[in-house]
Amino acid sequence: METVFFYLFSAVLLFSAFRVITARNPVHAVLFLMLAFSQASGIWLLLKAEFLAIVLVLVYLGAVMVLFLFVVMMLDISFDSLRQGFWRHLPVGLVIGGLVVVEMAGVLTHGFRGEGMPAAVATAASVSNSKALGALLYTKYLYPVQIAAVILLVAMVAAIALALRERKDSKKVDPSVQVRARARGRVELLNMEAVRPRPPAPETPPQEAAKP
Repeated sequence: METVFFYLFSAVLLFSAFRVITARNPVHAVLFLMLAFSQASGIWLLLKAEFLAIVLVLVYLGAVMVLFLFVVMMLDISFDSLRQGFWRHLPVGLVIGGLVVVEMAGVLTHGFRGEGMPAAVATAASVSNSKALGALLYTKYLYPVQIAAVILLVAMVAAIALALRERKDSKKVDPSVQVRARARGRVELLNMEAVRPRPPAPETPPQEAAKP
């Protein structure tokens, strides 16, 4: 059954990954990417890496992809102009894709031979995945994790700043003007005389109005 589920998850993962780069609608591409992440988490579960599977679902599928989906749906991006240079950059993309395929084939072929498997199995049997990853992240790789977090925060702020465009129909207030505001300049009290309503005009009797 594990082999059947592995090939099932792999087939759906490859199909969804292919649809990510071929879908014309960007919203559909994001949905296919979410499907690819869910299938990848299933493969992680088959490999006894429960922690990575949960992180993939909670972080990428639950937060990052939903954020991408909202950004793609809210931003007014001209995708026709982005596709104009597709055929011009296609040879470079094919070369880079070929290099990635060769590297992955070399790594997977080395892994399928079974070299180094007993040590990994013994380590996994003695220590759980969560404990081993937590010990590495907060001891040996503490500073790289913190640096990566700061870089991601700066990238998120920069993306929001670049995506924020000037629109005529948007209502906004300059924060610098709000900071310089003072209470005396906001409210001004004036002494004015009371305005009395004008007395109503006397009504003309109907008999007098009928006289020539």
